[in-house]
Amino acid sequence: MSTTSATAVLQSRTPSPAPPPPIPLTPGPRATQLQILYTNALTHTLRTCSYANFAACFPTPALRAPDVLASVWRQVTAQVEERARREFEGILGEREVVGGLNQLDRLVAEARGRRERGDSVGEAPHTLPPERLYLAHLAPYLMETEKELEARLRGVRAENEELIGEIGRQRVQVERLVEGFEAVVRDLESANEVMGGVVEGGDLAREVEEVERELKAAGREAKL
Repeated sequence: MSTTSATAVLQSRTPSPAPPPPIPLTPGPRATQLQILYTNALTHTLRTCSYANFAACFPTPALRAPDVLASVWRQVTAQVEERARREFEGILGEREVVGGLNQLDRLVAEARGRRERGDSVGEAPHTLPPERLYLAHLAPYLMETEKELEARLRGVRAENEELIGEIGRQRVQVERLVEGFEAVVRDLESANEVMGGVVEGGDLAREVEEVERELKAAGREAKL
């Protein structure tokens, strides 16, 4: 199946859906619940590391310098909390968790609205024929390839037209050269006809014969 026919079949069978609305970056219900859940878990973990438990790990400083140990405990817990929150925010941004959860909220809301309105859900993907499925996946590539081939074809046509024009110009030049050579040949033939009677039996003929004899003699002497 050619690129054009495959694209036409896809466009006739699967009309392009409307683009989805932009995904908001403000945390929605699920993203907000995730942040609340993480905050509660972190708070519970930090409460587990209370000063009493921390001091039990360092009994001597707790007995001799409790104020210093309490300050160290507060610094450690603050650093742990700050680092945990920073890493959590980094993971949310790197994996685009907020956007994904917002999109899930939108899909769930749309599905709930269709169910409440009684709208049909359309054809299930597993019931579609194989031809429509693979055309749906190949359509972007096929259309891009078609555009690229059309651009190349236009370039080749332009080059061919330029070559045809150049060949035509060269053909005219060759014809002019041939006509010039033919004119020269005709002039030479006319000159030979005119000079024929003068050369035969005349002084010019005798001079030519004398020159030929001298050349032959010189050749024999050169051989000796």
